[in-house]
Amino acid sequence: MELATFGAGCFWCVEAVFQQLKGVKSVVSGYAGGHVQNPTYEQVSTGRTGHAEVCQIQYDPEQISYADLLEVFFNTHDPTTLNRQGNDIGTQYRSVIFYHNDEQREAAEKAKTELDESGAWKNPIVTEIAPLEEFFRAEDYHQDYFRRNANQRYCQLVIRPKLDKFEKVFKLKLDTSAL
Repeated sequence: MELATFGAGCFWCVEAVFQQLKGVKSVVSGYAGGHVQNPTYEQVSTGRTGHAEVCQIQYDPEQISYADLLEVFFNTHDPTTLNRQGNDIGTQYRSVIFYHNDEQREAAEKAKTELDESGAWKNPIVTEIAPLEEFFRAEDYHQDYFRRNANQRYCQLVIRPKLDKFEKVFKLKLDTSAL
């Protein structure tokens, strides 16, 4: 098993997407990239801790590659908006890849450069690529959020449409037992 850590706006959305992929064993919502030890959601939400909302993904590289995870990451949020995803605004919602080793750093930089040069996005990609210093698990009520709160308004208005699009685009990569 290997780990990947991504921030792409609200971690509830990121978690819901990556939980559905074949080869993903677990997705944990948390915080990374800041200067406060053991931050709380309330602290991170102020935008003053330096942390981003992230998901740490445990995956089997024999079933899904890091490159595949990067493809999903870049295609399920807007990597061209600085510190913003939809109505979520602040550094805690930044687009960021926290790499765990040099191979991940190289793969992330390559994917970002190739996507930028492809012209797929009108504006330049602003995704930060940084080493993972420390990951802090978010509070229990943030874990498995969409599955436990699918009927909640935010889940219906924001996460469900994102999942519907994701399921169409990445249907061959889905773990149908996770749906």
